[in-house]
Amino acid sequence: MSGTTTVRPGIGGPASAPAPLVLPRTRLGRLRWALGDIRVMTRRNLDHVVRSPEEIILYFTLPIMFVLVFGYVFGSGMAVTDEGSYREYLLPGVFVMTMLYGMGATAGAVAQDVSRGVVDRFRSMPVARSALPVGRGAADLVRALLELTVLVACGLLVGWQWHRGWGWAAAALGLILLLRLAITWVGLWLGLLVRNPDTVGVIVFPLAFPLTALSNVFVAPELMPGWLATIAAWNPLSATVAACREFFGNPGAGGDSWPAAHAPLLAVVWPLLLIAVFAPLAVRRYRRMER
Repeated sequence: MSGTTTVRPGIGGPASAPAPLVLPRTRLGRLRWALGDIRVMTRRNLDHVVRSPEEIILYFTLPIMFVLVFGYVFGSGMAVTDEGSYREYLLPGVFVMTMLYGMGATAGAVAQDVSRGVVDRFRSMPVARSALPVGRGAADLVRALLELTVLVACGLLVGWQWHRGWGWAAAALGLILLLRLAITWVGLWLGLLVRNPDTVGVIVFPLAFPLTALSNVFVAPELMPGWLATIAAWNPLSATVAACREFFGNPGAGGDSWPAAHAPLLAVVWPLLLIAVFAPLAVRRYRRMER
């Protein structure tokens, strides 16, 4: 057989001796072994989320409060470039902002595993090295999908809707999840780098807040001063938000700048670039911890 095999201890050996693991010899066997470990790690991370409902409530409360405060309290004073509803302008930005702040949950969970020695224990076990980061990323995507479902439901309740059909809406949600995947790798790198859950929480907010403020989440870049408008236009968040507004048919899509005119392209390029940068950094950091 070409699958995974184990070598049993001899008849005269101790009955309690563990059987050493022999790795699969074929690529297909190693792939199956890795996928099985990834599935176990994904389920383990999801079980932690289920057992910590207060964390889910916290991360759901923040974007919902943004919708209520900016949509109802300040909405009448906010300007939309094409005279549309500010709540329809705001909701795609809130979707993307929620994905960004999810970086704190990823980095904090990884740092907690490192500080408690869980990562060291996994490394001492016959577990595929890719299972830990990929399992974390898969669990975060499932969590992000649940968050998006709740936010879309809340958006529909406050008057937001999409106008270009189910296919375009699914494409917009796909861009949001692609950005979340890229942010997951940033969170993995931060969690492995800092290793202290309390310190990670202090670092993430100063990183996430300027990215949110200097973007088109709340205000159109055209309404900002010249140099701030340039930064906001090239912000990775702005690309995803502008593309989602275009796909949803919400106000605020398009613009005179090159980034605004090519938002769907940048909404794919920026996340792929972030993955290309931070995925190797996270893998390298993980391997240095092994050494």
